[in-house]
Amino acid sequence: MNRIVKWCRGQPVLMIAFLAALITVFIVPPDSGYLSYCNTSVLILLFCLMLAVAGLRSVGVFEKITDILLKRSGNVRRLGLIMMNLCFFSAMLVTNDVALLTFVPLTLQLFEGTDDDRSLIRMIVLETAAANLGSMLTPIGNPQNLYIYSEFGLTPAEFVSTMLPAGIVSYGILTGLSLGLLDKSPCRTNVGHKISAIPKGRAFGYFAVFLMCIASVLRIIPDWACLVISAAAVFIIDKKLFKKADYALLATFVCFFVFVGNIARITVVRDFFSEILAGRELIISALLSQCISNVPATVMLSGFTENAKALLLGVNIGGLGTPIASLASLISYQFYSKSEGASTGKYLRVFLAVNFGGLACLLLFETLMLKIYPV
Repeated sequence: MNRIVKWCRGQPVLMIAFLAALITVFIVPPDSGYLSYCNTSVLILLFCLMLAVAGLRSVGVFEKITDILLKRSGNVRRLGLIMMNLCFFSAMLVTNDVALLTFVPLTLQLFEGTDDDRSLIRMIVLETAAANLGSMLTPIGNPQNLYIYSEFGLTPAEFVSTMLPAGIVSYGILTGLSLGLLDKSPCRTNVGHKISAIPKGRAFGYFAVFLMCIASVLRIIPDWACLVISAAAVFIIDKKLFKKADYALLATFVCFFVFVGNIARITVVRDFFSEILAGRELIISALLSQCISNVPATVMLSGFTENAKALLLGVNIGGLGTPIASLASLISYQFYSKSEGASTGKYLRVFLAVNFGGLACLLLFETLMLKIYPV
């Protein structure tokens, strides 16, 4: 029982989603309409991506790439720029969560035994912002992108044209912050630690699964085929990877599908949300993300608007701001808070300053863009 309670406490978003869905079940009793709530394509692609990325991580692909790049760093600023770029661009392919799970622990390891907490905090905060902002540029970069891309039937061209301007501005902001917040003091890190050789056969298999996920996202192959082949490949290569999938995230999506589906069938509530959202998708989705995080905000609001592009921009930009605006941000905080000599107060001050500054700049930019080029 204690283990169950502890697990539930560690999954606050899932618990909230479950309770919200449960309440609506009493308002809208289960019937055949429930079968249309879940977007199975999103669930399948998320699961397959989890397996592919877990496999690539297990064979050390990300660590090998990072080690090669870090050998070129000579000072803190250059190291910070390398880590920021790694998080920004890798998040486009492996999601913001995985980018931070990979590179934040590495950053902590690089600074282990040094007293440069100031540079460490700023670097991790910039990595976190980079992962959240870089992930918005592809449909597979984060769960909310994959959901909106699938739910609204966007094409790759529509997705990229919507997100590219914000992505370019975001990269400019991150580069400016890296140059401004990180100094040119010599690196006192453990760069150049030994990395084990990558098993090429397994790496090739996982990479093939990842490419299959991309093909499914691009609608080249059906999602059911992606699921069957990916699951079979992982079972043959290393079935232990099935334990590393984030089933809590999948369950959270299912709960919110039920919640939103039921709410949309309550006329008064549906009309209220539809009216308040009309023409305000960008700002409302960004603000709601600050309170319940951007993935739940996406699923909740998607049932009350047809303006997929404004919603897409709002929930991605809304990943900046509070630590819970994007749950990926909590990954960085948890890693740092458990490190030796951590100053969580200082970390949060830097985090909030960088995130709310970036949030304000991007909201202003996209508000002006939407006035010039309405979507």
